[in-house]
Amino acid sequence: MDIGLKLKELRILKGLTQEELADRAELSKGFISQLERNLTSPSIATLMDILQCLGTTLGEFFNESPEEQIVFGKADYFEKQDPELKNEIKWIIPNAQKNIMEPILLTLDPGGETCPDNPHEGEEFGYVIQGSITIHLGSKIYKAKKGESFYFVSDKKHYLTSKSGAVILWVGSPPSF
Repeated sequence: MDIGLKLKELRILKGLTQEELADRAELSKGFISQLERNLTSPSIATLMDILQCLGTTLGEFFNESPEEQIVFGKADYFEKQDPELKNEIKWIIPNAQKNIMEPILLTLDPGGETCPDNPHEGEEFGYVIQGSITIHLGSKIYKAKKGESFYFVSDKKHYLTSKSGAVILWVGSPPSF
């Protein structure tokens, strides 16, 4: 851990100059500068004083959380093929079921469909990347083609079909797959 850099980042985050931090911690501006450039090391007591001025504790300062993955590629996808329904589902965000929304990449083969989903709490959004689909929502039917999107509240029985095949980016909230 680069203590000097982390102190500098905290200081800047709090909107303080080196001089302001030095005044609050009863230290010299030069000492703060040397700390931030890792030219000197503070005693534990001095570091605790500085951290108190920055609104944090030793425990919080030294607690390093693992880096959160933000970008996901094909190697991260989880795939499920259903030959009976002629579809393939790719969960494009690993462990998305623990999140507020769950994006999937749905491929419907010609004549393919999704399992009818019973009414549930939530919302569904989709964007047709390729082909065309029929959205069955309760007793109503809607059509969407490449470049179009759809959105509905999941309070009615719903599923998708495609006569010619389609690829859809589908996001459900909360996750239901």
